[in-house]
Parts: sequence; C-alpha cells; structure tokens
Amino acid sequence: MHQHALTLESRLGGTPRDRLWKELFGNALHFPLANILLELLLRGVGVYLVKPDAYLLLFAGLAQAIWLSRRSAARPWRLVGNLIGPTLYTAVEVAMDGPRFFADANHTAYWIFALLIGVIQTLRFRNPRIQGPLLIAEQLVRSCILLAMYAIFEIRTKPLPYSFSDFIADPSHKFVSVIIPILGLSLGLAELSSQHYLNLLHETAAQLRVYAEWLFGRDLLGRAISDPTELTLARRTRTVLFMDIRGFTHWSEPRPPEAVVAMLNRYYALAEPLLQSHGAIKVRFLADEVLAVFAEADAAASAASELREQIGALLLGDGLRAGIGLNTGPVVEGLMGSSAMQAYDVIGDTVNTAKRIEGAAAGGEVLIAAATRQALNLAHTVGAAREVAAKGKTEPLCVFPLDYLAFRAQRQRLKKRPG
Repeated sequence: MHQHALTLESRLGGTPRDRLWKELFGNALHFPLANILLELLLRGVGVYLVKPDAYLLLFAGLAQAIWLSRRSAARPWRLVGNLIGPTLYTAVEVAMDGPRFFADANHTAYWIFALLIGVIQTLRFRNPRIQGPLLIAEQLVRSCILLAMYAIFEIRTKPLPYSFSDFIADPSHKFVSVIIPILGLSLGLAELSSQHYLNLLHETAAQLRVYAEWLFGRDLLGRAISDPTELTLARRTRTVLFMDIRGFTHWSEPRPPEAVVAMLNRYYALAEPLLQSHGAIKVRFLADEVLAVFAEADAAASAASELREQIGALLLGDGLRAGIGLNTGPVVEGLMGSSAMQAYDVIGDTVNTAKRIEGAAAGGEVLIAAATRQALNLAHTVGAAREVAAKGKTEPLCVFPLDYLAFRAQRQRLKKRPG
C-alpha cells in the first residue's frame, strides 16, 4: 500500500503504537499496577523495589499488551491474550518461590480477573448485539480490582483470626463494597456512551473517506491528509492522459440509458484501478472521457499501453474502440472554485493539447506529444512522427504513435535487471 494511504489508515484506525498504548493502559496494566501498590504498602518501598516482582509484573503486562495490540480485528483472541500477563508472572515467580506463590490471595486474584475480563471481551467480539451490557460488565469487573486489593490489604494487615466475613461486617467496608461497584457501573455507562459516539465518528469518517476518494482519488487524498499544502494551487510539470470512446454517441443513441450506464460503469471499473496502479495523481470521468494526471511520463505511457489492451478487449463486444492521447508540460493544479465549493483540477495548455492529441488518435491507438517523447526513458519505443491539425493551434502538432509491443518488451527487460 502507498505510504500516504498508510497514513490515512493510521489516522482513521490508529497506528500500531496507538493500539499498544491503548491496550497497555486501558487493559493490561490495571491489575499489575494495583498489585504493585498493594505490595508497596505491605512490604515497604525499600524492601519491595529491590526485588524483581514489580518489574516482572510490568514486563508481563507489556508483553500482554504487545501481543493483543498486534492481533487482527478478525481474530483478536482476547481470552488467550488476557492470560499472557498472569501466565508469565506466575511461571517466573513459581520458578523462584515455588508453590508458596499461590498462598497469596492477590496472585490468585490476578488469574480470576484476567479470566473474567478475557471471557467478557471474547463474548463482546462474538455477540455484537449485546456489546452494551458486556461493556458495562467489563468496567464493573475492573472496578472490583480495587475492591479486591483493598480487602486483601485489610485481611493481611489485621491480626489473626480475621477473614473476609469480618471485613464485610465493618460498616465502612460495606460502604466501600457498595460504592466501588456503583462507580464501576457509572464508568461502564460512560464508556458505553463514548464507544457509541466513537463508532458513529468512525462510520461517518469512513463514509466521508469514500466520498473524498471519489472526488480526489486515493493517492491524492492520502497526500493531502499528510500535507494539506498538496491541495494548494501550484505550477508543476505533469503528463496528462485523455481517453475517449470512438462513436460513443452514435452507439448510445438507440439504447436505454440503463444499458449505457451499465457499460460506462464497466469501463470506469476497469480504467480507474489500472490508472491508480500506475500512480495516477488525479483521475476524472466525464461520460465516455477519462482524464488522468501523472508525475512521470513513463508511468503515463505504461498506463496508456495497458489501457489500450484491456479497454480494447472490454469495448470489443460492443463494437467500440478508444483513442488515447498523452502530453507533458506545465500545468496549474490544486483546489479551484468559490469559497462555498471547490474541486481539485488541472488547468493549462498542456491539458488542452492532450485532449487535442487524443482527438487525433484512431480507435485502438495511443498518440504522444513530442514533449512526452522527450520525457520518456524509453523514447525509442515510439513510431514515426506525424503532424496533426489541432483546433485552436496555429501550427500542426507533432505526435508519435506508441509502439506497444516494443514499449512493453523494454519495460519487462528493465524490471528483470538486477538492482
């Protein structure tokens, strides 16, 4: 994919780094941070931070976030991913401390919360219709991490015998045990509202992107998103390609408009991706006419050669043929129009001349201007020069027919060269 298209994708869907940060701070580090705080309070800062436990927890959370952030949307594997953190932490701690690792309730709690969150996230992916309740449930479970760690702290700091039932019996603990889930429920409802709004923004952005690509083309839109000055009016050297179906008006006259539109849509559907694959900056359709603008003459000639072959085969069934003309020179391109409505276009004599050259081409022929021939790296792949009269020109235009076989053969030889 083109670099600018990647930039556009990252703006709409987020970069890999964005997804990593979201996964890390929005999911993977919630329990590890709560556990580190608990251990700091129980053991003391000086004792706990000289041991590897805290750093192992952070590493386990980071590894989990990296793995989950790199999963595709089609196969997120949320349950498996959420168990990466506790699995890594448990494996290393058991290797160091043995079975006594499981004697601490906070270590068991890590597995319980990882399983609960992993199951809820998996159900969210598999059952989009109940996304709302599951999203609220997930936030409720996350809030209970704080409640569980508070209970563990109280139980471990009180003189024995002291149990969870004793913890609940305390009126202040009853209050905390009620208010924390209520806050989690409130956060879940807020998250649900935010998610709904975010989904709406993504759907709107996707629709606007489609409409913008129709107007600008994918490559130009990507470049404009990366650098808005790309749309500013500027003088540049471009190669302009025109293609037109010969006898289209006569062919379409006896046919119903639906049949004409169906044929044109097939024509456009073949031409547009082919032109884009050769790096067309701008593609425009007007009835049976196609305009494409290229930064390089060789790319334009290569596109014209393929258009002649593929469009020719498409039109053959209707007894039609297309002529193609190329011209290279200065144009003014960018946004043009009023303050209320603007469109990206190219203006200049180079464009007008390209249209005149296309008009002089026979069906199934590609004619190029002398300026295009000079700009070609494969200039010898053209036929003998000839002059054509052009409307609005005081002197005949010197044009060259593209030698398709020679051009394609030379392009293939260049592609096979090492380096």
